[in-house]
Amino acid sequence: MKISHIEAIRLAIPFESDRSTPEEQTTAWNAASPALKKMETLLVRITTDDGRQGWGEGFGHLCNPVTLQALESLVIPLFLGKTAPASREALTALVSEAEQALHAFGRSGPVRYALSAIDIALWDLLGQHLGQPLWQLLGATRSEIGLYASLVSYNNQPEEVARQVRRAWQAGFRTMKLHETDYAAIAAARAALPQEATLMVDVNCPWTVAEATARARQLAELKLGWLEEPIWPPDDIAGLAAVRRAGTPIAAGENVCGDWGFEPFYSAAAVDVLQPSVAKVGGITAMLRVMAQAAGHGIKVVPHCFYYGAGLLATAHLVAALPQDILLEVPWIRFTPQLYPQLDFSPTLALSTTPGLGFSPDLAVLKAHTVSHITLSAEASHV
Repeated sequence: MKISHIEAIRLAIPFESDRSTPEEQTTAWNAASPALKKMETLLVRITTDDGRQGWGEGFGHLCNPVTLQALESLVIPLFLGKTAPASREALTALVSEAEQALHAFGRSGPVRYALSAIDIALWDLLGQHLGQPLWQLLGATRSEIGLYASLVSYNNQPEEVARQVRRAWQAGFRTMKLHETDYAAIAAARAALPQEATLMVDVNCPWTVAEATARARQLAELKLGWLEEPIWPPDDIAGLAAVRRAGTPIAAGENVCGDWGFEPFYSAAAVDVLQPSVAKVGGITAMLRVMAQAAGHGIKVVPHCFYYGAGLLATAHLVAALPQDILLEVPWIRFTPQLYPQLDFSPTLALSTTPGLGFSPDLAVLKAHTVSHITLSAEASHV
């Protein structure tokens, strides 16, 4: 079973967020920004010479053109013509070989995101080859998982934030995450929810250690599930540990450089929750290493997941292999149209029993919302 060709498909699908706040922001580098009208993703499809197809997703959002270039120029050629792995050991060896070949181009950023997409697609193919859904292949015993709603930003408008968390509660979500930075907006959300609701906040690295420590002390009374990525730069691990001592649980890890980058978090007792992102960290192979490391140190893993393609489903399968209380993050938006049925989010998700990832996009939606599409074949490759 040889890899005959690999496609990279850049998509941009419109969505509705039911915001009623003025759109004051003019830039949209963050996926939670009110300036965004479409959500981008970058899909990879690996096809083998016996006709099987494996899907993956690489991180990028608005830097997808850079990840796409990394796929086309560097990463895809390394896999064309190779034998599709028939075991976990063979998959690990193939990805490790690529990691070593690519090391001179950096071990994080778009090259790593591109490799993440390939890795996910290879796991999809492996599950198909072995006749197992991915959750089962990963050792999970549950095929249904809970979800939490990850809200977009409402420009720190307390009334709008309160309205949105009430909407999420009424839709059945009992755990939700904000993307606000002002105490008033966060407190408004807490006041709008019943006491049993769990509320987290992702602030996207805005503060110095001193500022974040003061904010964490202020927020302690709201009993947040966690405060996510409170400091700049995000890899100031000693700084995170200092903020954690202020009394609010701390989460981080979305921007860590590969799975090896998590090691310093353990010795520093820097966080309560680790958040590796399957489409950034190196795919499922790297995620499994992080999960094993964290379990050995008694640290909770809750994967980051603010995307909507094959990476979302890959994360769902990984969550199924984690303890029962771990939920899947899903964006609190409505795609118009939906790329596949599982994007009609409710508080629970039943994972497919189809072998592999179970990702089956609507081909008409795929075609209508493709921004760019490349195909590289083994026959045409000179690698």
